[in-house]
Amino acid sequence: MTFVEVIVAFAIIWWVVLFIVLPFGVRSHHEEGIVDRAIDPGAPVRPQMGRKILVTTFVALLVLGFFYVGRTTGIISLDNIIGLNPIVSE
Repeated sequence: MTFVEVIVAFAIIWWVVLFIVLPFGVRSHHEEGIVDRAIDPGAPVRPQMGRKILVTTFVALLVLGFFYVGRTTGIISLDNIIGLNPIVSE
């Protein structure tokens, strides 16, 4: 894998993991019983974004490591995807 492929793979994996991690531990103002007319009841009380970004980066690096090993050893390749590389008869 080239450096650009690794960066692109990491970016895609990072965003997917972020969207998976975002809802964990979120409590809304409504769930906490906080009533304020200026704040939407569904807004998170403490989103803990710094912690979630660290967890996302760590998990994304682990997934990228597995992907890199699989890609460099040939376990993961485009030839393994059914229908992507059809056999052309002459």
